[in-house]
Amino acid sequence: MTIKSDRWIREMAESRGMIEPFEPTQVRRVDGRPVISFGTSSYGYDVRCAPEFKVFTNIFSATVDPKAFDDRSFVDVREDSCIIPPNSFALASTVEYFRIPSDVLTICLGKSTYARCGIIVNVTPLEPEWEGNVTLEFSNTTTLPARIYANEGVAQLLLDLPAGFGPVCQKPLGGLCESF
Repeated sequence: MTIKSDRWIREMAESRGMIEPFEPTQVRRVDGRPVISFGTSSYGYDVRCAPEFKVFTNIFSATVDPKAFDDRSFVDVREDSCIIPPNSFALASTVEYFRIPSDVLTICLGKSTYARCGIIVNVTPLEPEWEGNVTLEFSNTTTLPARIYANEGVAQLLLDLPAGFGPVCQKPLGGLCESF
């Protein structure tokens, strides 16, 4: 297995539309103000969170069921940042749209900026030929409210060239390329 470098990421994004919108460098300031970094790094791509969140709540005592989400389980937030209550979590999606090549497996890791605040980012692997905006889960493991910033870096994707091809391709499986 080989983790792909910034050169490879830039080439694939620019020639094949692998990441859109694509930032070829690591951005640390926007309009003169500091931001949590996003864009291409030496061996990965730091994704941004879109400004739409689903924050889970227990106001209506609804059960969180992975087979049947109850709309009463969460509150929609459309802002430049989102407060996640203590010991709770929120869903969001990436600003970036991905087209993963057929020979690449992508793994997501949370950024240390958020990890130091007790925020865990969870994303399932993006398998070969997966396409779409990535659904992000933010877990607030602390006893304090925690803030997530939209349009800033939240997680790093590592693109890996696995040894050989797996027997299942994501593209024909329909429905797996959807965001939340």
